Amino acid sequence: MVSPSLSPYEQLLAKLRRTYLVETVGSVLSWDEQVNLPEDSAGLRADQLAVMAELSHEASTDPEIETLLRTLEAQAATLSPDQAVVVRLTRRDYDRMTKLPAAFVAEKARQSSAAYHAWAECRKKNDFPNYAPFLERHLALAKEEATLLGWGDRAYDYAIDKHDPGMTTAIVEALFAELKEGLLPLVREIVTAAAPPPDVFRGYPIESQRQFLREVTERLGFDYRRGRIDVSLHPFCGGAPSDVRMTTRFNEHAPLDSLFSSIHETGHGLYEQGLSIPDLGTPLGQSVGMGVHESQSRLWENQVSRGRAFWSYFEPRFRSCFPEQTRTVDSETLYRAINAVEPTLIRVDADEVTYNLHILLRFEIEQRLFKGSLAVKDLPATWNALSSEIVGLVPPNDTLGVLQDVHWSGGAFGYFPSYCIGNMMAAQLWYTALTQFPDLESDFARGDFSRLLGWLRTKIHREGRRFDTLALVQRVTGEPLSPRHLLRYLRERYLPLYATPAAQR
Repeated sequence: MVSPSLSPYEQLLAKLRRTYLVETVGSVLSWDEQVNLPEDSAGLRADQLAVMAELSHEASTDPEIETLLRTLEAQAATLSPDQAVVVRLTRRDYDRMTKLPAAFVAEKARQSSAAYHAWAECRKKNDFPNYAPFLERHLALAKEEATLLGWGDRAYDYAIDKHDPGMTTAIVEALFAELKEGLLPLVREIVTAAAPPPDVFRGYPIESQRQFLREVTERLGFDYRRGRIDVSLHPFCGGAPSDVRMTTRFNEHAPLDSLFSSIHETGHGLYEQGLSIPDLGTPLGQSVGMGVHESQSRLWENQVSRGRAFWSYFEPRFRSCFPEQTRTVDSETLYRAINAVEPTLIRVDADEVTYNLHILLRFEIEQRLFKGSLAVKDLPATWNALSSEIVGLVPPNDTLGVLQDVHWSGGAFGYFPSYCIGNMMAAQLWYTALTQFPDLESDFARGDFSRLLGWLRTKIHREGRRFDTLALVQRVTGEPLSPRHLLRYLRERYLPLYATPAAQR
């Protein structure tokens, strides 16, 4: 019960805080489902998550929130700028949530849990036909949600806006078209010139991998007093700013997989830990969207952690963790292996030169699914054809093709474009930071990442949801979001490594 002695704004904050706490319980249950859940407990967890979704929906659609919003909107002239942001965005969220019936929200949560376990099993067995009904149901639910919220004729626009506020299919199409025009010839040039990556990653003990990545992520700034890292089938970051849950996966013959996936998730974790703690539960204590989130993970994973300055500091420690494995590997060979370019079927294993090709593929498929020009049953054939056309490789089976990603099992349509948007934004932020701090990489060579993290805290993290994706990019970098910075970065990082001298000019 909220005390009536509080002001209307304070009462609203109390309501939002309660909703936030309910949501965080569901988030931890979801994390546990992918990390610790016993094999035969999936049904119970689906029911638990459905109940938590109902409770969250009930808290976020409390009629008293409507009363408080109306009172505060009538007093708009007396609100501070921060209070005005909270009221405006809470109204947006409230109006959306109240249009979704509680039964619909519970069904979607139950479906997501069931579909996740079906995906994990079907992926293991290369069995798309048995997964297809779950995907069909998720697609139907996504379209129903868009209709309930008034986006019925623009369901995919809603899916994109849901993850990246302010973005539309048309905006993404324009950005991707410009990126594709510059990226495809660059990929061809680098892949043609690049030799097969050196085979220097064999027999790296998992416990040593675990120790090294812990040291790296802690040095980058992740606070393990407010977070942890575990193992899951598909790396992810969840939880809450005061309790961040990250996961990775290990392979003794692929130590960079666990390392860079952990650094990637650390970028997400740093963003969450950088949100304003006093504002948690309000729009000022929430992330903008997934494109901005991905910009943080990609910047740390790629621009920072694949650079020479980073490795000039961490290479000695890497060698001390794996003395036998690196004994005959010189520094330049190690650096080239870290920045190897080789097309792959698997998105999460892709190097940063070819990675965005995987997103272009998924963006095309999602558009067709929402337009109705592609049936779920025909997904494998279409996936394989587009993979051949865009990535240049054809999956030998569905496990390595259409079943490789976890996202659709959670109904997360419209999420994939966020990765590419995040890559563009990361490069744009990187050059902005270098303009302001020309000697920034000398910090990295000393193992000091605090100046970059502090800048991101101020420019991105502590702004909360005050600005949407495009407005935030414009505000921080001084220009609209553009793929040209990503293309510049890829040329500057990879052409000196792989292309001919003439191509570098």
